[in-house]
Amino acid sequence: MKSVIFACLFAVALAAPQQNPLGLAEVLVDERVDNGDGTFQYNFQTSNDIAAQRTGSVGSAGQSNHQGVYRFLTPEGETVEVSYTADENGFQPQSAFLPTEHPLPAHVYELLAIAEQQRAQGVQFDNRGFRIN
Repeated sequence: MKSVIFACLFAVALAAPQQNPLGLAEVLVDERVDNGDGTFQYNFQTSNDIAAQRTGSVGSAGQSNHQGVYRFLTPEGETVEVSYTADENGFQPQSAFLPTEHPLPAHVYELLAIAEQQRAQGVQFDNRGFRIN
């Protein structure tokens, strides 16, 4: 009798819905519309919070322009979101997570002003930085 009960419990355990043991993402949304004229819409989302939305339109030179946003989680659990435009001016992403140029130190501006004064006075330098005249 104990064997039958154990076998039944074992069968129920096997039949129970399994968790995702490998942490693999499942696709929750995958919507695509291509109008055939260069315009389209795209929407994608997974169970681990990866998502992307994009729309396309015909550009001024006949190219396909894209506007969209994508999102994902970092290993630390932070959500990164990047919005972008891709058109005749290239790929232009925007996000608080993208690196930015550091401001130049004040002395660099002073050196640039000195170099400009020297150019105005006709001072020339060779490709090694030595003064020619």
